[in-house]
Amino acid sequence: MSVAQRSSRPAVVAISSHVARGSVGNRAIVFALESLGFPVWSVPTVTLPWHPGHGPAPRIVPDNATFADFMAALAAAPHLGEVGAVVTGYLGAAEQALPVADFIAAARRANPDLLHVCDPVIGDRGGLYVPEAVASEIRDRLFSTADIVTPNRYEFAWLTGTQAGDNSQIIYAAAELAARHVLVTSAHSMLAGGTGNLLVSDGKAVLAEHRNIDNPPNGPGDLTAALFLARLLEGGDPEKALQLATASVYELVARACKRGADELMLETDRDSFARPMAMVQLRRLATRPRRA
Repeated sequence: MSVAQRSSRPAVVAISSHVARGSVGNRAIVFALESLGFPVWSVPTVTLPWHPGHGPAPRIVPDNATFADFMAALAAAPHLGEVGAVVTGYLGAAEQALPVADFIAAARRANPDLLHVCDPVIGDRGGLYVPEAVASEIRDRLFSTADIVTPNRYEFAWLTGTQAGDNSQIIYAAAELAARHVLVTSAHSMLAGGTGNLLVSDGKAVLAEHRNIDNPPNGPGDLTAALFLARLLEGGDPEKALQLATASVYELVARACKRGADELMLETDRDSFARPMAMVQLRRLATRPRRA
């Protein structure tokens, strides 16, 4: 059966963590993209029994040479032309960044229109939760060259060396990045008791806001990156992609929390991917042109 017969949509390569139980990393990314009709090549950078937030978790990290060989095999695959996008997330070791970057370069040669989404999973308000060497490799080899970046506010500040103390600082720093679309999650909300995702794209800045939900399950960042990419691949404009991705993730989190679940319930709430009903408020913010 030909590629065209199997799917009318491009394949997405998802490179991130894998957990046996839960809905984070590639468990979230792959499920979301496949639910929306995208074929996915899944590459685990580390395998864990559960998210470490649930307690100590042993890690299975492929040795560096094996991982490099794995990525080289994918880069040489006769099916590489199927790939329209790559999502990179959590890395299990600093040495994984170079083989991933080499694979992305090969995929770009096969498809010059390829989109690379870098979700730099390195930390949060508590600081870095990966070794600094891993964070630095993600910054230098993946974040700096990606078409789309989706850091949270803390990650954005660390990766750009800025304060990100308000949305204006984020917007100004985002305008200096090479990425065409900069989507910062957990941005500063203008709603009392709210939170939002700030998109700086094509010379515009848009904030998608909704009420904050306390103690959400892990995984919203992974889903936001996957769903924003999916909406762009479907042909949507960036603002609409932001709105739909934010609404889907907000709805999934709200439903899981209402049930008292400690993980997102993607299999139960899969309708939220295609047809989110949650309302989010969009605000257009002042921006500045990129430097020549």
